[in-house]
Amino acid sequence: MPQLSEELRQKLRSLPESPGCYLMKSGDKILYVGKAVNLKNRVRSYFQVSRGHTPKVMAMIDKIEDFDIMLCDTNLEALILECNLIKRHLPYYNILLRDDKQYPYLRLDLREDYPRLEIARRMKDDGARYFGPYIGATSVREVIEVVRKVFPLRTCTKAFNPDKPLRPCLHHQIGQCLAPCSGRVPRETYHAELRHVIDFLSGKYQSVVDVLRGRMLEAAGELRYEQAATLRQQILDVEALMEKQKAASTTGANQDILAVAQDGLDAMVQILFVRGGRMVGGEHFALERAGDADMAKVLQSFLLQFYEDAGHIPSEILTEALPEDAETVEQLLREVRGAKVTLRQPQRGQKHELITLAKKNAIDALQKRNARLQSQQARTVDACAALGEALGLPVPPRRIEGYDISNTQGAHSVGAMVVCIDGVASKKDYRHFRIKTVEGPNDFASIHEVITRRFEHAKREQNERAAKGLPPTGGSFTDLPDLVLIDGGPQQLAYALRAMHATGFNIPMFGLAERLEEIFLPNATEPILLDRHSPALHLIQRVRDEAHRFGITRHRGLRGKSATQSQLEEISGVGPTRRRALLKHFKNIQAIRDATAEQLAEAPGMTKPAAQAVYLHFLATK
Repeated sequence: MPQLSEELRQKLRSLPESPGCYLMKSGDKILYVGKAVNLKNRVRSYFQVSRGHTPKVMAMIDKIEDFDIMLCDTNLEALILECNLIKRHLPYYNILLRDDKQYPYLRLDLREDYPRLEIARRMKDDGARYFGPYIGATSVREVIEVVRKVFPLRTCTKAFNPDKPLRPCLHHQIGQCLAPCSGRVPRETYHAELRHVIDFLSGKYQSVVDVLRGRMLEAAGELRYEQAATLRQQILDVEALMEKQKAASTTGANQDILAVAQDGLDAMVQILFVRGGRMVGGEHFALERAGDADMAKVLQSFLLQFYEDAGHIPSEILTEALPEDAETVEQLLREVRGAKVTLRQPQRGQKHELITLAKKNAIDALQKRNARLQSQQARTVDACAALGEALGLPVPPRRIEGYDISNTQGAHSVGAMVVCIDGVASKKDYRHFRIKTVEGPNDFASIHEVITRRFEHAKREQNERAAKGLPPTGGSFTDLPDLVLIDGGPQQLAYALRAMHATGFNIPMFGLAERLEEIFLPNATEPILLDRHSPALHLIQRVRDEAHRFGITRHRGLRGKSATQSQLEEISGVGPTRRRALLKHFKNIQAIRDATAEQLAEAPGMTKPAAQAVYLHFLATK
């Protein structure tokens, strides 16, 4: 427990017995935001030795230098304020839901005369009906596909006037649109079809199947066998979708089911979505540094953050444990939803079985996440450590830069610089160098030029930043590598090493020869051969291959641009201004080749003689 300053002791003594929020601080940095029914009791408890705090809380307490409080009139106000403060400051020791997922919904605006089904990423208070959420694009596409096969709603976005009918499109001819644009469909008929769509999207599949089966039998009785066969296929499509969605209850309820798995470090919350009594999907969310927190606290933090922007809150939420302040959380969710929301912790029966299923999925998701992180660690940070050991470096390299030269017979030579930080590509730090001083296919001189320019840029930026009183890092080239990889053997390495030393830098550098994946070190008589299964070898292969890909992509772009310009340069009467105008107007050389003389003349700055010259030039090459 830290030694408290007299100022901090005075603040603790003067705490009010009031609801509110408290902000634990270290300097100007907010470490934690909490809320309390009684601020005096809650804040003081952090500094009492007798309290059995978790290791995470103990680590936070050691860093606390000060705290602020904000008073509220009610516990609900304190809860709302806590949510807003956490969202604003993202304190390190709070349980944070870092999620950028936006689940798709289906939207029907019944105020329109002829509504169409739309995909929406967020629910809005705009008077329309929303259905979902659907977990991922695949599931929402499946639903839309079935709706379009079974219910002939319009799909186009064109505005039409019933008083000025249009010709029906192909969708009407194949039975997938009632064609309200033709003026032949009364609004009442269209909305009668919409009622079946709403039942279907609400999970009432059986009623839709019954209607379709009745239509099929009627068509068969009237010897309209082709229509009956179409209706039978529609029934099969609906039933196939029903089979994909496991029945969760017989009540037709809308529920979310939550359970938590913890491993002492992190937590994983699994949420299952039940709509219309059927399980339509689920999702899991990792909560870092919540592995030793109380489950009720984890669930409270998740509920408040997840449903703040969820768009849809079901009438019933089943949780493995009730939140710390269940009544207040329930009240807040009711206000957000604008209708009743019930939080339950089922102990037995079918609802408890759903909690068990969610728990099983949470444990599985946490185990898979940990295995994935472990594998990623082996491929990245651990691979850097292994590489540093293999090369005899005093510390593992954190920033590795890889260099490669791309050209075609010396033309359009490009130097590529790629960056890997802690084993992960940092694409914002990639750079291209257009070779300026080398004629012909000379990779040795080209790599010398690239390395020289890279470190001269670094030296110049460091001097400029020092003159301005800025820190040495933060510029385009000032972040220096811990290790440099040159794609090539001893000669390429020697040229690169001389270039770097000439600029005043001395950074570990090695070459990688592709034929046998040999590692060449400066002044070493023999190359190093790593085991082909070594993570260190895989790491430098990724860096080398990425440098090659990055360089060849730029080289091809330059080569294609040059080829385009050279084709136009051969045409008499077409100078640089007209060449740029043609490319801007037609976008690419193929469109220019395919254009007529009249179309070419429409480009800005083109005359009829110039257009005729371009047309005849490409006509002769066809």
